[in-house]
Amino acid sequence: MTVIIMIAQMLLGLSILVLLHEWGHFAAARAFNIRVEKFYVFFDAWGKKLFSFKKGDTEYGIGWLPLGGYVKITGMVDESLDTAQLKSAPEPYEFRSKPAWQRLIVMLGGVTVNAILGVIIFAGILMYWGEKFIPNSELKHGIVASELAQEVGLQTGDKLVSINGEPVIKFDEIMGSKVLLGDDVSIGVDRNGESVTIVLPNDFTKRLLNAEKSSFVLPRMAFKVGEVMSGMPAAEAGLMTGDEIKAINGISIGFFDELQATLQEFKGQSIEMEVLRAGQSNMLSVAVSDAGTIGFYPELEAMETSFKKYGFFESIPAGATLAWNVVADNIKGFGKVFSGDIPVEKSLGGPIAIAKKMYGGVWDWYRFWMTTGLLSMILAFMNLLPIPALDGGHVVFLLIEMVIRRPVGEKVMLVAQYVGMILVISLMVFAFGNDIWQHLLK
Repeated sequence: MTVIIMIAQMLLGLSILVLLHEWGHFAAARAFNIRVEKFYVFFDAWGKKLFSFKKGDTEYGIGWLPLGGYVKITGMVDESLDTAQLKSAPEPYEFRSKPAWQRLIVMLGGVTVNAILGVIIFAGILMYWGEKFIPNSELKHGIVASELAQEVGLQTGDKLVSINGEPVIKFDEIMGSKVLLGDDVSIGVDRNGESVTIVLPNDFTKRLLNAEKSSFVLPRMAFKVGEVMSGMPAAEAGLMTGDEIKAINGISIGFFDELQATLQEFKGQSIEMEVLRAGQSNMLSVAVSDAGTIGFYPELEAMETSFKKYGFFESIPAGATLAWNVVADNIKGFGKVFSGDIPVEKSLGGPIAIAKKMYGGVWDWYRFWMTTGLLSMILAFMNLLPIPALDGGHVVFLLIEMVIRRPVGEKVMLVAQYVGMILVISLMVFAFGNDIWQHLLK
């Protein structure tokens, strides 16, 4: 069932994005009376399709290969590589017969719709669900530093103060784009009353992606004993819900991370545990499993979360800001990939990665729309890259035409289309192979 939900969410999300992207091209073309021969969601590779019908001059359909979609515009050199129509004189309804500025609008129609869609989705999320976050001020005991965090200079108990000199308002800023995609990132902390600045190494993001555990830092939290599992060492030793564990073998315990670390130190052994119950101290002998557990769920101290719900007029600029941040982060991410700071195999994913890591195996509408909004902005950005066979490649040739005041030669366009398609197909093959290796074989 989990796999079905992942696939269903991915297909629904991609269908929405592809349909509206291609509709952007279609609507712009029809606005200038340009004939559109085909409008397909997903590719009808080798002529195979799931469904189709014809209305007017256009065949509408759903292909079987969910890697995108297309509109076949008469008189345009596109991914169909159909050049037969170019041998005759251009007809008034053809793409090539229209002014360059109209053709430019047609080519920008898809990314424009995706950008608008991204803003609408993010604005809708802020209106319906609002914004929820943990204020940094709630981390009264500081952070729990992972092994990687300790390697770069952070310590458990540090209290986050600033990132690049700007105050930390939300705890999740520590894993935001300013940290992950920035250069020479500095983190200011309060360490036992002393101000300390940690400068992250430039290969930090690569090291984080390669770390066994993805959590860089976590809130440090006090705890009490929650549910005690029957038949486990904690229950057999007499540990009860509400107990406060104060020490293990004389080692003071104040926070849950200290309990975890101490149990790991004594795994497979018997320990003496000091427990505070109803104001009285008790000593319990407990056997620790080979995994470093004793069998109870912690009741962690409550942390107040901040919540803000946006009105209609307030949500639009806020949604636009979120959408722009996605584009800005993608630009930074590309720079990191090209510089070698982020491995290609960690940054490029295909349908399996989208279904598994982005949409997930539980149908959560908040996550679905957040992911779809994110993908809409990524699709807009990727399609604007100046690669032949993508919208951005066509835009470059049209801009050149507008500057030199004559069309780029058809042979040049055709060769560029071939090169672009080889590049795009190679990227798809790599993404698929990387998906299979990362999520199925590794």
